[in-house]
Amino acid sequence: MIHLIHRHFKWVFFLVCGLVLLAGCSSAAETNASGSAAGTSEGNQQIQAVATTGQVADLVRNVGGTNVNVQALMGPGVDPHLYKATQSDIQKLESADIIFYNGLNLEGKMADIFVRLASKKPTVAVTETIPEDRLLEPEAFDGHYDPHVWFDISLWKHAVERVRDALIELDPAHQATYEQNADQYLKQLDELDAYAKKQIAQIPEQSRILVTAHDAFGYFGRAYGMEVRGLQGISTDAEYGVKDVQNLVKLLVDRKVKAIFIESSVSPKAIEAVVQGAKEKGHEVRIGGELFSDALGEEETPEGTYIGMFRHNIDTIVSALR
Repeated sequence: MIHLIHRHFKWVFFLVCGLVLLAGCSSAAETNASGSAAGTSEGNQQIQAVATTGQVADLVRNVGGTNVNVQALMGPGVDPHLYKATQSDIQKLESADIIFYNGLNLEGKMADIFVRLASKKPTVAVTETIPEDRLLEPEAFDGHYDPHVWFDISLWKHAVERVRDALIELDPAHQATYEQNADQYLKQLDELDAYAKKQIAQIPEQSRILVTAHDAFGYFGRAYGMEVRGLQGISTDAEYGVKDVQNLVKLLVDRKVKAIFIESSVSPKAIEAVVQGAKEKGHEVRIGGELFSDALGEEETPEGTYIGMFRHNIDTIVSALR
């Protein structure tokens, strides 16, 4: 009798265990069926995107909307030309569903990382669909294109479309949303472009000389009819010497330039040396303000967005040179 009870207890025990395991598998299957793979925005899960610079991150936020959570690796005042990825950055990139970067060698010290990750997940250079004949190729930049394309709004619109297409490919269920967001943002960029042209027109033609710490405003100058000079080259990784300072001082004196500009992501010491050099030559030139070149402003400020940054630069330049 005792033997029969023991056998019956063992049978009930194994039956219960089997039912528990079956319920667990069923629950997991339901989750996988009703939810989505990690990184898609279906099932209320946001796409996890990582962007390098503030400009690129802001672009992805505008196109992705609430379907995409965006982390930017480089914050205000950070120089992308010199930036080296930290271990924390590598972890963010590894766990992302999609990566967006500027390209055109802006993030030169991260190039190998992008190549490695491209085999694992979408890794998108937002500038890759800009027609090559629209890109500047300065002699001093060793055969590379100028990467500062965001200063020509007509070129940055290509980046909007590239981000839109990449998000649609990753998350086709929300194609209509990404298309609508992109269209709205493109209209805002058209309005910004019109504002810039109207404001720049207030500067007398002979005064449309933009002198900055490094040569980041080439596309800006071409788009808005301004002569641009930088103490350093396209990349802040380039060294400048006494001769460079002297040449810039001569330009200021000869052309009677009233104001030059510092940049938020570049040390002001070099520009201050130019101001002092002009003063020693009997020409007073002032620092007309701080421009945002390779980085946006602080978060939760107008300058923390691409449009706010661009408007700030326009207003600062016009105020100083008008």
